[in-house]
Amino acid sequence: MAANPGGGSTDAGGGPVRHIPVLLAEVLEVLAPVAGKLILDGTFGAGGYTSAILRAGADVIALDRDPTAIAAGQAMVAAHAGHLSLVHSQFSQLADHAPHNGLDGVVLDIGVSSMQLDEAERGFSFNKSGPLDMRMSASGVSAADVVNRAKLADLIRIFAFLGEEKQAPRIAHAIEKRRAEAPFVTTRDLAGLIEIVTPRKAKDKIHPATRVFQALRIFVNDELGELAQALFAAERALKPGGRLVVVTFHSLEDRIVKKFFADRSGRATGSRHMPMVHERLATFDPIGKPMISASDAEAEVNPRARSAKLRAGVRTAATAEAADLSIFDLPNLASLEKLGG
Repeated sequence: MAANPGGGSTDAGGGPVRHIPVLLAEVLEVLAPVAGKLILDGTFGAGGYTSAILRAGADVIALDRDPTAIAAGQAMVAAHAGHLSLVHSQFSQLADHAPHNGLDGVVLDIGVSSMQLDEAERGFSFNKSGPLDMRMSASGVSAADVVNRAKLADLIRIFAFLGEEKQAPRIAHAIEKRRAEAPFVTTRDLAGLIEIVTPRKAKDKIHPATRVFQALRIFVNDELGELAQALFAAERALKPGGRLVVVTFHSLEDRIVKKFFADRSGRATGSRHMPMVHERLATFDPIGKPMISASDAEAEVNPRARSAKLRAGVRTAATAEAADLSIFDLPNLASLEKLGG
């Protein structure tokens, strides 16, 4: 999943903005880091949340799937010797890095980092000409593999569901026609085609390629699957009283987090026709408001905060439930898994 502790760039692949942790005050208030507590930051990125948690006195285990972020964070590790552990790992595996007695908190900031957007060679931004890559871990299927080799029907599904792109069929057909002549190699190559197929109108607030680039990035990095598995992992890794805080930036991510907390809040199943009721014990209790968004003042300073949503829960003493992906209604895109083979 994306490594981003509130990086200051837009999630749409636009131009760089300086690094500003999103909803930082709200995250710290809910997470409640103090001396003696151990917090896991599953999305280290440039270290925005980690730095603030360390300043509050807590110790941190930070994860990132991007080797570039791990290398850049070594100076912070040295500066906080004994209080910060930085691990190269996907956050879906966070339970593997938690102590046996559990964590006091887990924070996840979902999205692409400003560092990744700012590096043209990573291929995340349509505003920078670079290889059509988008792999956060620098391995596996690339965006070019998907664009050049996926079936037409699969391209439409990816763009429509993961990008919520209304013009998905039109764009996918144009890609299929063009790639028969020459493969797509660069970000500007793909963005240029999309600009022609769906030209920007005066009323449009975003670039025509925004949703397609979002969809490709989410698919290439299995971001929704990673998020779902990370929530299950946090449930296993948190001790009773431990807090899970998740900041998302678009509706697909927020829907998964919302469904998770709703499912784990405990509910009775049954009906008037079936008097036997099976009660599930809640593994999480809500903290404060069901959803927290950025203030107008923060959104004015940091445009990326406009779409940010924070949801949180506190772990109960109930046993963690099975990791059942069916609660999220995620699309089945398994047919594309071997594209890079």
